[in-house]
Amino acid sequence: MKVAAIQMVSGVSVQANLDSARVLLEEAAQAGAQLAALPEYFCLMGQRDGDKLAVREPFGKGPIQDFLARAARECGLWVVGGTLPLVAGDDGHVRNTSLVFSPTGERMARYDKIHLFKFDNGRERYDESRVIESGGDAVVLALRDRDGHDWRIGLSVCYDLRFPELYRALQADVLLAPSAFTYVTGQAHWELLLRARAVENLAYVIAPAQGGVHENGRRTWGHTMVVDPWGNVLAQRDQGPGLVVAELDPERQARLREQLPALEHRVL
Repeated sequence: MKVAAIQMVSGVSVQANLDSARVLLEEAAQAGAQLAALPEYFCLMGQRDGDKLAVREPFGKGPIQDFLARAARECGLWVVGGTLPLVAGDDGHVRNTSLVFSPTGERMARYDKIHLFKFDNGRERYDESRVIESGGDAVVLALRDRDGHDWRIGLSVCYDLRFPELYRALQADVLLAPSAFTYVTGQAHWELLLRARAVENLAYVIAPAQGGVHENGRRTWGHTMVVDPWGNVLAQRDQGPGLVVAELDPERQARLREQLPALEHRVL
């Protein structure tokens, strides 16, 4: 199955971000991808954390969700909608939600980011819990590709990468990790975490990212990539908007899992 991981440098205008995402999704379809994944916060990187509240949508209804469904249908793609803000339990928070749509435009999966990022090195401070309400459920999607191969697709988002127990619970063939890593943490840990999650689960990892300097002044690490079950980076884009395309080979994955049956050797 050919997949595309999309990198963006999203700004403060939702419509401009959706327009940019549509162009990149069309490029993915033209490249022969069956699945295309957008990065975390693809629809908005606001001036302030609270800007998410103004564009939050009820689950199942809203212009951002309509865009994702329409793009999936018109491009003939499985579309992973990075994350978008959905209504939470109170007016001061949103859910940071990843939605997956089929090529018919049908919503097939919802995952609310479980682990919320907090970082303070004295120069940069982040605390997602101020405006984001965490989810609680691990989510796996069953997907059959055009060649009739069945894939278990595990959903996760960004900071989740630091919690390997989530990926053990997913027991997936492909791990999705749309992200917006800071430049500091990404430079130190991004590739290391992605390759570790791939190796320990003998799974493919698709990691679309925000990558560049945004209108709000934030700098994200980028380095969107696809990693194979042996930890090899199949494709990577350092900075700037664009996409990478890679082929997921189910036979290679099965062979690696047979040669090194680590998943069967778990004790704890």
